[in-house]
Amino acid sequence: MEHIVVVGAGQAGASLVAKLRSEGFEGDISLIGAEKVPPYQRPPLSKAYLLGEMPEERLYLRPAAFYEDQRIDLQLDRRVVAIDPAAKTITCDDDEVISYDQLALTVGAHPRTLPAAIGGNLDGVFAVRNLADADAMSPAFVAGKHVLIIGGGYIGLEAAAVAAKLGLKVTLVEMADRILQRVAAPETSDYFRALHRAHGVDIREGVGLDRLLGDDCVTGARLTDGTELDIDFAVVGVGINPATILADSAGLVVENGIATDSHGRTSDPHIWAAGDCATCLFAGAPIRLESVGNAIDQAEAVAKNMLGQDQPYVPKPWFWSDQYDCKLQIAGLNMGYTDVYIRKGDAPGVQSHWYYKGDELIAVDAMNDARNYMIGKRLIESGRSPAPAVITDPATDMKALLKS
Repeated sequence: MEHIVVVGAGQAGASLVAKLRSEGFEGDISLIGAEKVPPYQRPPLSKAYLLGEMPEERLYLRPAAFYEDQRIDLQLDRRVVAIDPAAKTITCDDDEVISYDQLALTVGAHPRTLPAAIGGNLDGVFAVRNLADADAMSPAFVAGKHVLIIGGGYIGLEAAAVAAKLGLKVTLVEMADRILQRVAAPETSDYFRALHRAHGVDIREGVGLDRLLGDDCVTGARLTDGTELDIDFAVVGVGINPATILADSAGLVVENGIATDSHGRTSDPHIWAAGDCATCLFAGAPIRLESVGNAIDQAEAVAKNMLGQDQPYVPKPWFWSDQYDCKLQIAGLNMGYTDVYIRKGDAPGVQSHWYYKGDELIAVDAMNDARNYMIGKRLIESGRSPAPAVITDPATDMKALLKS
C-alpha cells in the first residue's frame, strides 16, 4: 500500500493530508510535526490569542479525533533530520528511518532573529511565529510596561496593537523610511501610522536598532540615531526565512524557498512542497507567498497532483491583518505597481487603495471595507481593470463593475 509522508504539521500540512483523504486516497498517511500540539492557526497568535481572547483549543484546525477517524498517523513533538531521496526514506531525531512512496515538505518558515552581538540572545527578547513564542511572551504584556517593537511590518504592527490595547507603553522602530515599505504603498503606510499614533504608539521610521542593552535580561536599547530607551522587553518582527535546511541537505533545488514547478513538485520527482517554505509560479515567475490562503490552496493542489490529477496551481493571492478595530484585507500582489488610487468609504476609517500597473488593476488594500475587497478580488481574478476615475468616483456602483 502506498505511503505518503508529510513533514510539517502546520496549516499547509494539515490541509494537504485532509485533501488526500477527501480526494479518495486510501493508502497510508503520516503527518509529522515538531511541535507538541496538533496543527493550529498561526495568525491569531499575534492578535486574539495574545490578547487572551482565544483559548488554545480554538486555535486547533481540527479536533484530534479527526486524524484518527481519517487514518492519518499524526506524529507530534518529532523532528525529521534527514531525507535520503535515493532510498526514499526520512530519518527522525530518534534515529527511526521511515520509508515513503511520496514525500511532501510543508515545513513553513522561521522568524529572523537578532544577532547575539547586539543583544539578540538576552532574556526578554521575543519573536512571534509559533504557539511557544506566544506563550513565552504573554506574561510580559502587563499594563505600564515598556515594549520595544523592532520592525514595522504586519507582525510588528499587530504586536504593537495588542500591547497598546493592553495598556503598555509601545515604541516601534522601523529602519526603512516608512512602516510597511516592503509590502504596501505610502498611502497604506500613512493610514496605519495614523491609526497607531492615535492609540499612543511611538513610531520611529528611518531609525534602526543599534543594540539591546542589559547583562542577562534586556533592560534598554540604543537606536541608530543615538537615542537610548529604558525598556522591559522587546519583540522582534523583521521577517521570516523559509525552512530549507532539510531540502538543501537532500540536494533539492532551493531558490528563496524550496523550488517547485507549476504542480508543486520539487526537483526530485517523488518530493513535493507547499506553504511558506515553497515557491510557486505567479505570472510565469517563481515567488514565495507567505499567507494562510496560499498555504491552503497550494497544499490542496499538491495533494491532487500527488494523486495524479495533473492540475497546475494558479495562485490567487489574498492576505489580511487585524489591528485594533481595523481589518485590513488585501487582494492580489502589488509588485511593480505604478499608481495608487484611494476610494473613500461612507464612514471614518473605511477606505480602499487600488493598485494599478499602467492600466491594469493588480491589487487592492481594503481597510474595514469588506465589500470593496471582495469586488476588487473578483475583478483582479477575472482580469478586469476599471478606469481609476470610475473607482474613485463616489457615485460609482462598485458591484455593477462585476457585470460590465
